[in-house]
Amino acid sequence: MAPSASSSSARTRAPMQHIDRKELYTSLEARIRYLHSFLDFGTDDIEALSSGAKYIQALIPAVVNIVYKKLLSYDITARAFQTRSTAFEGPMDEVPDEESPQILHRKMFLRAYLKKLCSDPSQMEFWEYLDKVGMMHTGLGRSHPLHIEYIHIGVTLGVIQDILNEAILSHPRLPMPRKIALLKALGKVIWIQNDLFTRWYVHDGEEFTDGMDFGVVEKEGFLHGKKVLDETAEASSSSSSAAANGGSACPFSSVVESKDWAAASASSPTSGSTCPFSGASKAMEGLSIEDQKPVLAAKDNEDATSDTTEKASR
Repeated sequence: MAPSASSSSARTRAPMQHIDRKELYTSLEARIRYLHSFLDFGTDDIEALSSGAKYIQALIPAVVNIVYKKLLSYDITARAFQTRSTAFEGPMDEVPDEESPQILHRKMFLRAYLKKLCSDPSQMEFWEYLDKVGMMHTGLGRSHPLHIEYIHIGVTLGVIQDILNEAILSHPRLPMPRKIALLKALGKVIWIQNDLFTRWYVHDGEEFTDGMDFGVVEKEGFLHGKKVLDETAEASSSSSSAAANGGSACPFSSVVESKDWAAASASSPTSGSTCPFSGASKAMEGLSIEDQKPVLAAKDNEDATSDTTEKASR
């Protein structure tokens, strides 16, 4: 029996937003607004990312090494690194490994990219660069075209999210509400990045974008002619840390090799200028995020000490 007009008008209807379908495919800003709205990405997420950036940054070297170990363990993903990037003019190994010049270069860029994820997502430039990352993996915007099939993009984002999830959940002192807030915010950013990859792969909205020119070639790390990803500073920072820590980049210790965190904690220096988490950038065999738990704890202790010293000096 059809509902009467009176019963239909008596129901309370939730307000419905109008989304212009054409704008989703022709305006990046409109697309980002829609994604933010649908995912409820807002000020709470931005605050969680800002306050949690120090924990994410402490994990970046491990994330990079784990990701590249994974990518180089399959021939179908390793072959992508036989194509020269727009920013790399050095020698290239025909069969790349973790010490190949092109892999060391790509690791440097991934570290800088992950640091970019810890920057300010309230700025449109943040999302424009994430969109450019998606575009460049489809062969557009590069002087040396590179096309990575989406299946490999999706699983790599999954690996990154899995590593960060386990590490943050395993933090020994970060309160659960902060863990939840940080994981929710990170998840939203990663899924928006996923969309900004897939939009360059799928054919949805082609009737609106046919004839649009997306082929502007810029060097990696640049957006509209402006450098937004400082991989040289990242390399300099890594080198400085390595020099300060006996040739190994902070914040990872030789405990990665031994897997014995208790013994390592007892034997590692914890004062002075020497970082207690050094010496493992090349010792990643069998590495899992389980080996990274003390990194976050050490960062927490460092921040707590810094806060106490700052308060005492006031």
